[in-house]
Amino acid sequence: MSAIAVERRRPKTAAIEEMKIRDALESDLPAIIKIYNAAVATRVATAQLEPVTLEERRGWLKEHSVDRHPFWVLEIDRKIAGWLTLKPFLPRCAYRGTAEVSVYVDEKFRRRGVGRTLLGEAIARAPSLQIGAMVGLIFAHNEPSLRLFKQLGFDRWGLLPRIARLDDIERDLTIMGRHV
Repeated sequence: MSAIAVERRRPKTAAIEEMKIRDALESDLPAIIKIYNAAVATRVATAQLEPVTLEERRGWLKEHSVDRHPFWVLEIDRKIAGWLTLKPFLPRCAYRGTAEVSVYVDEKFRRRGVGRTLLGEAIARAPSLQIGAMVGLIFAHNEPSLRLFKQLGFDRWGLLPRIARLDDIERDLTIMGRHV
């Protein structure tokens, strides 16, 4: 299990909090799913339209590997504040050095550097994971995520106009990419 600890100052209280990134465990799935289902409801961060269940996602962690396409959680005070996955971008061999990155942050922990810390760790560890390029597929109306990716060196590599339909509203998908 890999872990890093990052100290961050809480803006309102000036207290120090410790952020710990580690590999996700099966026992983390309820918290991971809770964060994901909150994102489903917003129609901003995922094309999933219905909440997922623990039973449906029980195999989620098996789709990832610690040494190639990890599934990480970030803890603050032993609570899961967010998570990140790296997965194969496309199944063809020529894309094996490219990973799709997804980041989700619990609503209670937003604006505290959780997403930035997770994404920064993924960028830093990408070479050891044999990843040369990272791609984020982000709805064009998800301005906070687009801003975060841009701040961490991602550029807009493409736009798929009106590719998704969320509650009868057509949405664009922005492809953000970065070589690492």
